[in-house]
Amino acid sequence: MRIVGVYNIKGGVGKTAAAVNLAYLSALEGYRTLLWDLDPQGAASYYFRIKPRVKGGGRKMLSGRRDIDGLIKGTDFEKLDLLPADFSYRNMDLMLGEAKKPVRQLLRLLRPLSEEFDRIFLDCPPSISLVSENIFRAADALLIPTIPTTLSIRTYQQLLDFLAGHKVKDADVMPFFSMVDRRKRMHLDIIEQMPQEHPEVLAAHITYASDVERMGIHREPVGNFAPNSSAGRAYQALWDEVKQRIA
Repeated sequence: MRIVGVYNIKGGVGKTAAAVNLAYLSALEGYRTLLWDLDPQGAASYYFRIKPRVKGGGRKMLSGRRDIDGLIKGTDFEKLDLLPADFSYRNMDLMLGEAKKPVRQLLRLLRPLSEEFDRIFLDCPPSISLVSENIFRAADALLIPTIPTTLSIRTYQQLLDFLAGHKVKDADVMPFFSMVDRRKRMHLDIIEQMPQEHPEVLAAHITYASDVERMGIHREPVGNFAPNSSAGRAYQALWDEVKQRIA
């Protein structure tokens, strides 16, 4: 089992779209795949037409009074399951803080799923928090969608500093460019320059495309309703690169 956290300190960077599309492509290739929608806004749950609600809330799940396996929902796609969002996740920091070893609780919950799933994707809420640190310590890889702007690069450096300062060394950090606008000179310059300082940047990137926005209309991954579009091909290229890194 490999766990991939799709994360950024900032919101609005294409995080959920990446998590949904990569989880879909993983399942399409035959991997038993789970997507955990950890964001209380529940966008990933919405895309898969599943109500963002966990029976008993996040507290019962984290405390072990509710079996996580019984909360998982099937999607319309073979081999792809979803652990839905719940509005109680907005208080997950407080719930985690009440537990022993608070930074290891998500990993504790996910370990028993290793016999059921080959790949687990975590759609992570933005911000740096106790939830974030749990994700960092549970994940085999951190996929970081990054808009090619100076502020986004600064945010990425803040993340690297946090990981180093908290001695998080096991996760493979994989930034990739998201919401790229090729009409903007700054975007093109940063795409060329950033890999020189950060060779871990993936080659695949996601351009700003209307098909990504149309996910909210179709309520399904781009790869299902427009696989040959520029966005569909971009997510496929991203998945091809990611799966080599997490193999």
